[in-house]
Amino acid sequence: MGNLMESEQQPAAAAVDGGSNSHVFITREPLSLDRLMMQVADNGCGAITTFSGTTRDHFEGREVVRLEYEAYEPMALKEMERIAQEVLDGKCGRTVRRVACAHRLGVVPLGEASVIIAVASEHRPEGFDACRYMIDTLKAKVPIWKKEIYADGSTWKANKEWDPS
Repeated sequence: MGNLMESEQQPAAAAVDGGSNSHVFITREPLSLDRLMMQVADNGCGAITTFSGTTRDHFEGREVVRLEYEAYEPMALKEMERIAQEVLDGKCGRTVRRVACAHRLGVVPLGEASVIIAVASEHRPEGFDACRYMIDTLKAKVPIWKKEIYADGSTWKANKEWDPS
């Protein structure tokens, strides 16, 4: 699927279509795991591996009410596409054929996804490795910032993985 179809499905999205094998986007709308799985579906693959990062109701003993995300969108999309291309170029094994990554901005209520990754690979080990690599690298390199809203206040959080270099 290309940009037009994705933007029709995700009206407030900025997207980068890396050809038929990768797709990344940022949106303020709820994310759909099914949509990303359809984006990476490939009859030559025996696995579609996914990661979904959701808003939990607590952090370090504090009650979380919601999360809010902001990003420098042009750079975030560029970095997300770079990460996807690294995986397609063999960073996590040669059997990964298709990848998709979506990140939500704005308010993300409890139980909803802020990031979803889907990887189609011929075999499951490469799919699991690719999902882990993509989320860890996204958190370390992509300029997306999280504000945690607690029952007793709020704070901007840096990812422990963040590496500004």
